[in-house]
Amino acid sequence: MQPRLDMYKAAPGAYRAMAALEAYVRDSSHLEPPLLELVRLRTSQINGCAYCIDMHTKDARAAGETEQRLYCLDAWREAPFYTDRERAALAWTEAITRISDGHAPDDIFAEASQQFTDEELSNLTIAVIAINGWNRLAIGFRAVAGEYQPRAARAQQEKLADAAGS
Repeated sequence: MQPRLDMYKAAPGAYRAMAALEAYVRDSSHLEPPLLELVRLRTSQINGCAYCIDMHTKDARAAGETEQRLYCLDAWREAPFYTDRERAALAWTEAITRISDGHAPDDIFAEASQQFTDEELSNLTIAVIAINGWNRLAIGFRAVAGEYQPRAARAQQEKLADAAGS
């Protein structure tokens, strides 16, 4: 597969706007990073975004997520490895991602409202919106999966390269 275009080069202002939304989710949402990675990964699974699935499984592993929970994520309802809070987030994630399939049902909203404050639920929804946007960009422009490295791994590789060059 070949990428169709590089959005960063084609429309840097639009890319920066998406990156700013992602930075808000990461830095200001007050949601647990492991929960956010599950949400990003589940959304990417639903949308079939290979680039984002690759990215978020690597990020989740780098942050300490277990293989078992990653492998069972698409069957989270049947797996005992997720907390009530994670289950509520995943149900809400699926409802918002598949908005045309029921328009975010009241029972799913009520479940999420029991686990999250209004601010957290608003930020969770923004996180779902952001990853859906990234999925659509990656799928539409054919981002190639496989080369992404988590921040920690990239930093380590840069240190090794610097040390080798010295």
